Amino acid sequence: MGRIYDVLNGLESNGLVRSQAASRPKKYVAVEPDTALDRLVEARKRELDQQAERYESVATELVDELDAATPVEGQFWTAAVGPEETVELLLERLSAADEEIRHVAGMPSAQIDIGAVGQRVLDAFEAALDRGVSVSLLIDPALAETAPGDLQRAYATRLGDYENYASRSSAAIDGTFTLVDGEEVCIEVPNPLDSGEAFAMIDFKDAAFAADVRTVFEEQWVESTPMEFRETA
Repeated sequence: MGRIYDVLNGLESNGLVRSQAASRPKKYVAVEPDTALDRLVEARKRELDQQAERYESVATELVDELDAATPVEGQFWTAAVGPEETVELLLERLSAADEEIRHVAGMPSAQIDIGAVGQRVLDAFEAALDRGVSVSLLIDPALAETAPGDLQRAYATRLGDYENYASRSSAAIDGTFTLVDGEEVCIEVPNPLDSGEAFAMIDFKDAAFAADVRTVFEEQWVESTPMEFRETA
C-alpha cells in the first residue's frame, strides 16, 4: 500500500491513467486501451529518435576524427570473392570517393544492367554526383547498344542533367574496372562459367599503378565517342 501511489503517479505521468485529485483518498481510472497503446508507442518512438540522434552525433564526431588521421602510405590490396561480396566492395569504394570516379565497363557487365546490381551501382553514381564527385563512364559500344530501355531511361533521367557527369563509348575497352580519386583501382574478375556475373573484385591502392591506369583511361577517353543514354519509351 505504501508504494501504490508512486506506481499510479508514474502511470499518470505516462498518460495511462487519469486521477480525481479532489477525492480523498485520491482515485484513478485507466484510459481507453487504444489510447494507452498509442501513447506507449509514441513515447517509445521519441526515445528511439533521441537515441538515433545520439548515435548520429557520435558517428559524425568519429568520422571527423578518422578523416583527420594520416592515411596509410604505400601499396595495399584487398579482394572480395562472390557476386554479392564483389558488389559490396565496389559500392564501398564508390561511396568513399571524394573527387572523381572513372568507370570502365566492358562487355558484358554485371554493373551496367537493370537488375539489382545495376540499380545499386546507379544509386552509388548518383550519390557521388550529389557529393560533387565527377563521374565519367567509358562503355563498350556493344554494351550501350544492348542495354535495356529501362536502364537507358534511368541513366538519362537520373544522371544526364549533372554537369559533373559524362559518358563515352570505346571499342578498345577490354575488361571492367573503376578508378577512384586517382589513387585506387577496383578490377573486376569475371566468372569463367558466367561472363555476365562477377566472380571477384580486387581493390588495389598504389599511386604509381593508379597513375598508369589513369593515363590509359585518359588516352582512351580522348579517342572515344561521346555517348548519352536515351530516354527510350
